Amino acid sequence: MSTKPGSEGGAASSAPLRVLHLHSTFDAGGKERRAVALMNAFARDGKGKAIRHSIVSAVPEATGARAAIDPAVTVNFPFGFPPLTGKFSVDRLRKLARAMQDFDLVLTYNWGAMDAAMAHAMFAPSMKLPPLVHHEDGFNADEAGKLSRRRNWYRTVALARASRLVVPSERLEAIALTAWRQPRGKVVRIANGIDTAAFTAQPGQKPLNPKAIPRVVKRADEIWIGSVAGLRAVKALPRMVEAFSVLDDRFQLVILGEGPERQAIMQKAIDLEIGHRVHLPGFVADPAGTIGLFDIFALSSDSEQFPLSVVEAMAAGLPVASPAVGDVALMVAPENLPYIVAPGDAEALGAAMQELGDSATLRATIGEANRARARAEYDAGPMVARYAELYAGVLNRASFP
Repeated sequence: MSTKPGSEGGAASSAPLRVLHLHSTFDAGGKERRAVALMNAFARDGKGKAIRHSIVSAVPEATGARAAIDPAVTVNFPFGFPPLTGKFSVDRLRKLARAMQDFDLVLTYNWGAMDAAMAHAMFAPSMKLPPLVHHEDGFNADEAGKLSRRRNWYRTVALARASRLVVPSERLEAIALTAWRQPRGKVVRIANGIDTAAFTAQPGQKPLNPKAIPRVVKRADEIWIGSVAGLRAVKALPRMVEAFSVLDDRFQLVILGEGPERQAIMQKAIDLEIGHRVHLPGFVADPAGTIGLFDIFALSSDSEQFPLSVVEAMAAGLPVASPAVGDVALMVAPENLPYIVAPGDAEALGAAMQELGDSATLRATIGEANRARARAEYDAGPMVARYAELYAGVLNRASFP
């Protein structure tokens, strides 16, 4: 067995760190893409073997984000790991806790991994479990409008022994401190960051997704309103289709992503007789190579916190039309604020799309302001450094990995 981190006065062990990631889902959403970006960053400069990552998804078939993991990263998806969700029982949680014993650090993500945090809270002292850091990025449709009192209580108890609780937004930070009753010293807010330089290149005129049928190719006279999102109910994408429906035939709506709401989105478009102008090319592994085809970036979500897709759109020099959910109004440049509208208001969202669509000059002005803000505030470098410092501190190491 390897020497535990923090032994010998905090000196790093020569053995690889064993890091267990327990995800609510590992499809290619914002939190998953951030987790992968961090794993890839920690593997640079020949450090790929310094950490052994093990990834478990509460939805076993939802592992689409694994395609973005750099080959330099040492990673596995353990077979037979105890299920992260299910009927509450002490025996089930004991099995989860026992499965954590072979690791040096446990990282849990969102509500779908909260039973693992509860297992850690119950059994950490007796089983000598490694430290746990929980990451919370937002809510599904069942808590988009109002937090569940039962879940608030459960989070409060489950996070009792977590070393840190990491959140990306000011709103989630406030919720963690009040509704979940977490001490100030435990809650850490780290804004999501990306490689902003990767979004400066203009994509070519190749199909958005060569595997998609029909293929989606942008024509010179089209104005594209685009979004990057998991096709889930909380994203309220049928509302985006409704907002888009007032626009004329110059406009095309392109939504990149996959998920269970695909049929509902297309049915809404068919019902509004705009099915020929609404495109769902599927998941695109490299947003940096495609998001620049959009003229306007749009969201319609019922709940967001600090959406990575908005940062990507800003870095690509796009204006954003979105409801004022989470920290979106705080993220965009001041010039973009008039196009951040009331949540749930399809008419207002459509009006924002229309005004931006009618003026190329306005789009360019707002887009450049957003690009400058993304470069200054949301680049990946500071984000990676803060996570490395956080994990190193929890492990009592001088550096991470």
